[in-house]
Amino acid sequence: MKRIFLKAGLLSMFLLTLNSCENTLEEYNPSGLTSETVFTTPEGFETLVNGAYSYQRWWYGKEEGYNIAETGTDIWTSGAGEVYRDLTQYLNLQGSNAALTNEWREFYAAINLCNGGINRIADAGLSDALRPVREGELRFLRAFYYWHIVETWGGVHFTTTETSGIVTTANKTPVETFYNLIFEDLKIAVTNLPATQPQYGRVTKGAAQAFLARMYLTRGMNKEALEMAEAVIKGNYGYKLEANFADLWKMSNQKSKEVIYAVDYSSNLAINDLANTTFNPYGHSRGSNNAHLLFLMKYDDRPGMIRDLTNGRPFNRYMPTRFLLDLYSDNDARYEGSFMEAWYANSASLPAGISKGDTAVYCTRKDVPDAVEVSKKYQTYDRSKIYLADGTVKDNLRYPTLSKFMDPTRASLNEAQSARDVFVIRLAEVYLIAAEAQMQLGNVAAAAEHINVLRTRASKPGKTAAMLVKPADITLDFILDERARELAGEQLRWFDLKRTGKLTERIKKHNPDNAINVQEHHIVRPIPQTQLDAVVNKSEFNQNAGYQ
Repeated sequence: MKRIFLKAGLLSMFLLTLNSCENTLEEYNPSGLTSETVFTTPEGFETLVNGAYSYQRWWYGKEEGYNIAETGTDIWTSGAGEVYRDLTQYLNLQGSNAALTNEWREFYAAINLCNGGINRIADAGLSDALRPVREGELRFLRAFYYWHIVETWGGVHFTTTETSGIVTTANKTPVETFYNLIFEDLKIAVTNLPATQPQYGRVTKGAAQAFLARMYLTRGMNKEALEMAEAVIKGNYGYKLEANFADLWKMSNQKSKEVIYAVDYSSNLAINDLANTTFNPYGHSRGSNNAHLLFLMKYDDRPGMIRDLTNGRPFNRYMPTRFLLDLYSDNDARYEGSFMEAWYANSASLPAGISKGDTAVYCTRKDVPDAVEVSKKYQTYDRSKIYLADGTVKDNLRYPTLSKFMDPTRASLNEAQSARDVFVIRLAEVYLIAAEAQMQLGNVAAAAEHINVLRTRASKPGKTAAMLVKPADITLDFILDERARELAGEQLRWFDLKRTGKLTERIKKHNPDNAINVQEHHIVRPIPQTQLDAVVNKSEFNQNAGYQ
């Protein structure tokens, strides 16, 4: 879907900025346009709705979103190129963190746009058929953005009205109030939205139901979560699990039937979200999907290797914990479908005994006997070289690399932008939601059935029986393990651990590098200091507990 980028200034929302020199508030509306002149026509209102979608790109496929949603958990720790170690390892995490500051700013701009659209839609001149659909989209998006806000920062600022002019105060609102609105909005979205949309990337009835199932599960409403998940699974929407897990991640398969909701990025990178002083001054500094950069180990300085499109541009930001790698049995094809362990010689300068196309580097989760290692001409980084005996990281440059998001179709080997779509909700997650809800309701046999649908798909040839689980195997920790195997890297892990009350427990148990600094107050993030500085009611709107 084509995106039109709008800042909330088009809704007369003026950014609250603090001038560092004069300590004065400045009003900023660079376009000169107002909601009264733009959003009272069907054409103008379409720009509002498209703009409301565009803010998802600040989180999905971006480094800030990956750091907040995936790292700082039991399954990821810092690679050598990590930028936000305060988020990943809780190293003096405070409100000065740039990733949190950026997401706060953009999500509240998105909320303002959604509020304005929902409250103004009656005067937009939309047809009777189109109006409920656009309202359903805006209500889904408002719920979607508010979920990210309330889970990340807790009971912070809440409003359902469009901001007009400078506002110098903010409120602290109970978490329950956020969820009351989230449920209200999503129920309207489910009622209003069609089963299909003419443009890929627009939310559908099935996507709204799937997200509502996730929200019910988040709030412990297990009966409702199960009913909504099964409505998606049995809803005749055409959703279907890929027969082969690895096929999900092929660049030629971006419109997989397994994907229920995606944030789409265009193959024409110029209409994505890269900041441009002329056409998109409010865009992201890197633009498009950057996931292909973030999980790659440093391979291009190894003998026989140079950087190429096939192996990607290694930013070396995040590496898997030993715990994550050990979660996959040898019968589980999701390991090979998610990680790469071998790099093949591609350089004009090759080590003795190695030809182009031969293995040049091998990074494995397993131990390689010394006698085997010395017999090989390629470099080996085995379990004992990557991790210490207690699981702490020994080498944060070389490790099995998450390959789900790699993009060899980029125009050049140094291109940071990828046209890969971000799969926000896939059918596999809905099965996992149903399984967890069944377990919480005491129906462990039914929970095992749902999980076995995924494990059957994940089994290597001839290994299905070994992959199937029994009702007695089903516990909350097992389900979290299964979610890691299925969804690693998909911007859900931090929310899963928080939702289940397992964040600090599992970090301390499974991730010794992140366990050093994690504390109970880290179940919410610090409010950005820029926001605290900008408000005048500082005694009412203050920093989250545990942060300075």
